[in-house]
Amino acid sequence: MTRKMVAQRRRDLDNAPDYRAWSEIAQELDQLEGTDAWKHDETSDDFDYLLIRERLAELRRLRARGDARQLAFDLYEGLHGNLGNISHPGLYTVARFGTKRLIEDYVKEVSRCLDFICAGDFPDFNFEQKIQFFKRTATAFGRSALMLSGGGTLGMFHLGVIKALHGERLLPRVLSGSSAGSIIASTVGTHLDHEIDQLFEPGGLNLDAFQSLGLREALRGGAMMSGDQLERCLATNIGEYTFSEAFDRTGRIICITVSPADPHQQGRILNYLTAPHVMMRRAVLASCAVPGVFPPVMLEARSFAGDVIPYMPGKRWIDGSLSSDLPMLRLARLHNINHYIVSQTNPHIVPFMAQIDREQSQRRGLAPLAAELVKTSGTGALRLARKHLDPYGGGRMLHKIDNIVRQRYSGDINLYPRSTPQRFLRVFSNPDPEDIQRYIRSGERATWPKLERIRNQTRISRTFEDCLKLLKQREHEALKPRPRTRLKAVS
Repeated sequence: MTRKMVAQRRRDLDNAPDYRAWSEIAQELDQLEGTDAWKHDETSDDFDYLLIRERLAELRRLRARGDARQLAFDLYEGLHGNLGNISHPGLYTVARFGTKRLIEDYVKEVSRCLDFICAGDFPDFNFEQKIQFFKRTATAFGRSALMLSGGGTLGMFHLGVIKALHGERLLPRVLSGSSAGSIIASTVGTHLDHEIDQLFEPGGLNLDAFQSLGLREALRGGAMMSGDQLERCLATNIGEYTFSEAFDRTGRIICITVSPADPHQQGRILNYLTAPHVMMRRAVLASCAVPGVFPPVMLEARSFAGDVIPYMPGKRWIDGSLSSDLPMLRLARLHNINHYIVSQTNPHIVPFMAQIDREQSQRRGLAPLAAELVKTSGTGALRLARKHLDPYGGGRMLHKIDNIVRQRYSGDINLYPRSTPQRFLRVFSNPDPEDIQRYIRSGERATWPKLERIRNQTRISRTFEDCLKLLKQREHEALKPRPRTRLKAVS
């Protein structure tokens, strides 16, 4: 009877209409399949459960005692995103929903302690000390970013990822996008929270991006598709915002990667810090300019007078995936990112993502070592070939290939579609409304099994952001000049 019930519930899980239904079925299967007992068992070889148990008991004791000063001291000294290896991927491959209760309880308690310190008034821990504690500890702890890869039309999968995260209020403030991912990232980055849900409805996005050119025009311009058509599509979705204007409107930090079309230039990441006045639609147009498919792009910016003018007019830019599909190092330097959620749709990478996930969860055996040795020797051979070839001919082409090979295409948490040849054949075709809804559902379903892991591993950094926002509001209110009261004359 139990075996039949499990089989039926597995089928129900595959057909769940939304995350609420999916999570209920997943938790029921954890009970039926016996993994619920694993979650309640604190012991494990994958993390230091004794350390976490001790830390949890101490935090609870200090919070119950109301000792904010000692609590802040302990948090500042010992708070770490992977304390005791609690973020080990293997801890999220046993159960369908969540992980060890001890880990979940510890993460929740840290968040409760931060809220307690933020909300309370303490005679021995004043407001200035509180601000200093949250700023320093948040910087040391770091935060998460969502990174959207390239992939042509396959990048519509990112919409489903955004929908799943937004629905659970788990969408990070920092988003990066390259090529197709830049379209989704910038569209989200110019829409307020209450406007995002409209993007998932039929007609919510204009995705009529591809228009083939005639043979003569294609040969003359060196591109098969119309850049003007793509720019019209982007203008509809993104509008006329600069990076700084989009940030001021939504508070989201959108980072777009572009690659140089010319030698002696490096790939760039464009956002409200590095290129505040650049027009976002032109940055996305450049990031989508796959060589041979779309022409190289000159960036534009808004001048001090408010006019749209050329930005670095002598330079042209192309597909951001060529130099940095996932700009992790630069995000870490610019925005204190140390945890990466990756939505990967590049057709040459997706077939290998399941293997990458398995290796990350195991981290043992000869297979990961062999793969790394092959990659290292391959990049070494490419660099050697570049050294002995004409830098403006074959050497330049090898440089681009070397950049692609050497990149890292996975993060701490990876989301990716199923690899199907039919989809890959439509990388450069306009999706119809039914296609878009299928991509969205595909992205949602791929995200649901990872949502509790994302919730756990981002909860503390999200609490830091909420607390700092609240404290800044209080600080702003305290600095407001109070209206003077007029004294009544005594008769």
